[in-house]
Order: sequence, then structure tokens, then C-alpha cells
Amino acid sequence: MGAGLSGLIAPDNSSTSSSSSSSSSPGLGDVSESCISSILIHLDPPEICKLAMLNRTFHGASSADFVWEIKLPLNYKYLVKKILDENPQNLIKKDIYARLCLPNRFDNGNKEAWLDKSSGKLCLAISTKALKITGIDDRRYWNHIPSEESRFQTVAYLQQIWWFEVIGELEFQFPPGTYSLFFRLQLGKASKRYFGRRVCNLEQVHGWDIKPVRFQVSTSNGQQAISECYLSEPAGNWFHYHVGDFVIVDENPLTPTKIKFSMMQIDCTHTKGGLCVDSVLIYPSEFREILKKF
Repeated sequence: MGAGLSGLIAPDNSSTSSSSSSSSSPGLGDVSESCISSILIHLDPPEICKLAMLNRTFHGASSADFVWEIKLPLNYKYLVKKILDENPQNLIKKDIYARLCLPNRFDNGNKEAWLDKSSGKLCLAISTKALKITGIDDRRYWNHIPSEESRFQTVAYLQQIWWFEVIGELEFQFPPGTYSLFFRLQLGKASKRYFGRRVCNLEQVHGWDIKPVRFQVSTSNGQQAISECYLSEPAGNWFHYHVGDFVIVDENPLTPTKIKFSMMQIDCTHTKGGLCVDSVLIYPSEFREILKKF
């Protein structure tokens, strides 16, 4: 395909001997928009956007609805209504794709959804303010504190507690695919920056090496995953703890799925504390390796 495009751009040297024949030779501007569009549908969105800058014809071809509709997830109409709060019939498909690739807040700003720019896959984030946390209203145990390292600009910080339990649920229409759910956690109080240096208070970190934390996720169609692990990642670093996976099948992809998830450590023989809970993330499972880097 690249060779074909370069051939369209390259000048025709065989006609240099005659200026009249040269001027009549087909060039890039002679290719119809429909022909270009039929090529663009096979490219990734970033590649389409780059080619759109070649000339006016490519720009027009790159705006065709049928080029972008196949890049959008099957549930894009639902996403436009729920997340953008607009009628999808009033927007061209290219604009829908571009706007859905931005982080879009919904449900009182406590949830965020966006499409991966290259693949069009759906990603979700849920703030701790949308979760049910045991003891969250008692400042002896928990506090919501600001953090520039959170996409929601705030995290829930646990000072100390006997019964540790965080529960959440989400009802959402997912496009077909396999998804992974994570809790984004950090041992140590959310950091501040002094003179350009990152610092983190670790004084209250304790209890996580005695018993493992139990993670669980279940869906309304009967899927369930349970895992246990010690919170043993280096203190002061954010880490994505994988809870489990769930699958949305092609048979009925436009039906909302209810997801329930939790993490708990309810052994009351010891206290635990010094933990920041930032958010819950739902990503396509193929992105798991990417999350390990953050």
C-alpha cells in the first residue's frame, strides 16, 4: 500500500521531454475522493489523519462517514448519548471519533471514558468518590486528599483501620471484547513536590504484609474472578493491581452489563494503613502490559 501511494506522489519522468504531455499526466490531485476513501478505511486513525494533510482531496476523503464508522466501537451511539450527552445523528463520524478519544467525564464527574486513539478500544476509569468504602466518612480512618498524580485530582487515603473494604459497581454497555479490571493503589501518602523532587510519607504504612488482600469481580451474565495478593509493591509507587477479566460476546453486544468489584482485607486481628486508593480502571486486556509501566 505504501508503494502504491508513493507511486501516486512521484513525478512521471517519462514525460519530461514534452511539457504538454507532462501537464496532462495524472497526478495526486486527479485521484477521486471515493477512491482515496476506499484506501483510507484500511489504515489506522493516526495514519488517516496524517494523509489528510496531503491536499484538499485527501482531507475531504478522510472526512467520509464510512471511513470512520468502521473505526468506531459498535456501541458508539450509546457512548455519544451517555458520555457526550448529544444526539449521534447530529455529528459526523470523524468528529464523534475525535471527541470520544478525549477523556470524557460522566456520572457527576466521578467516572471517565475514552477511546484509545489508535485502536478505538474503550477504556474506563472510576473515581474513589463513586465507590463504597467502609469508614470513608470517619476522618480517624480515611481522608480524601488532593493529588496531582490522579486523573480525578483526588485520592482516598487510609490512615489506619481494622476492617478494610472497598466496593464498587458499574452498569455500562461495552463493545465486544475481553476486558481487565484494576485497582490503582499506592503504599504511602500521596506525594507532594518540593523544589522539583517527589516525596512520599511512608510513616503509616503497615499491616499489608500480614494477610493478603482479596480482589473480586463479577458480571451480571455470571462471570466471576477472584484473586489474592499481598500489597508488596515498593512504597511510594503507583501500581495497578489486576482483579480479573470479563468477556463481552458478539451475540448481544448492545445490552448493558453490570459489573461488581471489590477489594478487602477484613481480618480484624491487626490494623492496616498508609494506603492511597486512586481509582478503578477497566481496559481492554491487551493493554495489561502497558499498565505495568505506569
